[in-house]
Amino acid sequence: MLRYLLFIAMLILGACDSITPLTTEGPSKDEPIRGVWLTNIDSDALFSRDNIEQTVAHCHELGFNALFVVSWNRAYTLYPSQVMEKRFGRKIDPTFAGRDPLQEVITAAHAKGMKVYAWFEFGFSCSYQESDGGVIIKQQPHWAAIDSSGNLVSKNGFQWMNAFDPEVQDFVLSLLSEVVQHYDLDGIQGDDRLPALPSEAGYDSTTLSRFQRETGRKDRPAQYDEEWINWRAQLLNEFMAKIHRVIKDIDPDCEISVSPSIYPWSKEQYLQDWPTWVQEGWVDMVCPQIYRYDIEKYRNELQKMATEQLSPSELHRVFPGILLKVGDYVASDSLLQQMVEENRKVGMDGEVFFFYEGLKRRVSFFDQLYQESEAR
Repeated sequence: MLRYLLFIAMLILGACDSITPLTTEGPSKDEPIRGVWLTNIDSDALFSRDNIEQTVAHCHELGFNALFVVSWNRAYTLYPSQVMEKRFGRKIDPTFAGRDPLQEVITAAHAKGMKVYAWFEFGFSCSYQESDGGVIIKQQPHWAAIDSSGNLVSKNGFQWMNAFDPEVQDFVLSLLSEVVQHYDLDGIQGDDRLPALPSEAGYDSTTLSRFQRETGRKDRPAQYDEEWINWRAQLLNEFMAKIHRVIKDIDPDCEISVSPSIYPWSKEQYLQDWPTWVQEGWVDMVCPQIYRYDIEKYRNELQKMATEQLSPSELHRVFPGILLKVGDYVASDSLLQQMVEENRKVGMDGEVFFFYEGLKRRVSFFDQLYQESEAR
């Protein structure tokens, strides 16, 4: 462990004058999370320092106390990254060249007592709608996740690195370590792509050979073979435990958050056995994406979490992800109110909304929702 941490420190610290930590008085650790995701897609919230300051002020006025700011997508970081510059020659998303949006959010949010989480949106996904996997797979072709036909795994438009490969794991972990070492963050967050891998993956020769060696099987398992699903999910469980160990070694106060898909679909489709992550204490907070368009379906998923998947003592770690806006869809005031009420009924004291632009379309609702918040 010490050798690994020294390696990461040397990798990141070299010529790292563009990343300047800023220590401020952080928000209360005891408050329930009232959060919102900030993106660089379909939103200009991060596109200037003024926009960031206005966005943070707006969220604070509405009673939010936590911001989940995108920090990794489409093989770019949204902060100046020495890891990415050394490996792939791209220091930051060129849209943000000469700036540090992550630091700008931290500065503005901490001044108002709000938490900031670096959200690694793409996780083990290397590209979106790039059939060759983009710059990462071009430079590191052996990092590709392979499906049963021998092709690069592509699912729902996303292309994937092999999350079982130790080199790939070390790369992703180096990005997580980088932000924790160099920013005054309250936490980091993975989602339905970290740690995750489509269940179509794992058919590279190394992973298959390991599976056969460890299970004694000689066949080539089908995608949804139960033993095959469980074995691969366990590999991601082990990586989640490693994330916890490494990040807490760097900063014991850094909160580790995940925002996976709903279970058991998350395990069947993306090998995410996240109830185990909660039960083992590897995550401090989970924001499951209960992205539903009617209250009955939302309530059904919430009840399964509260009664089947987690124990009552674990529910304080759960802050459901609520779909506020996607494309032209914006959830109605009445649906949003019902979903928040259902959260409270099962003992979940907060939630995280996807995503910020939807707040602008429901100002009157959010102006009332968190009136009791001390953030006001």
